[in-house]
Amino acid sequence: MDEGLLQLRDGLRVAGCSPEEIALAERLFQAGRFAELKTALRRRRCALLEQLHDCGKRIDRMDDLIRQTERHIR
Repeated sequence: MDEGLLQLRDGLRVAGCSPEEIALAERLFQAGRFAELKTALRRRRCALLEQLHDCGKRIDRMDDLIRQTERHIR
C-alpha cells in the first residue's frame, strides 16, 4: 500500500475521524483528487475547531461556577 495513503489513514484515525470520513479520504487520495481531499480535510478541521470552542465555553462556565462556590465558602 502507498506510504502516503497509510499516513493519511493513520492521521485521520488519530484525529478522530469516522470510518466513513476515512474511507472518503482514501477514495479521493487514490483517485488523485487532491483538491477535493484538501477541502474535505479543511471541513473536518473546522468541525474540530468548533468542538474545541464549545469545550472552551463549557470550561469557562465551570470556572464561573467554581468562583461562585468559592464566594459561599468565604
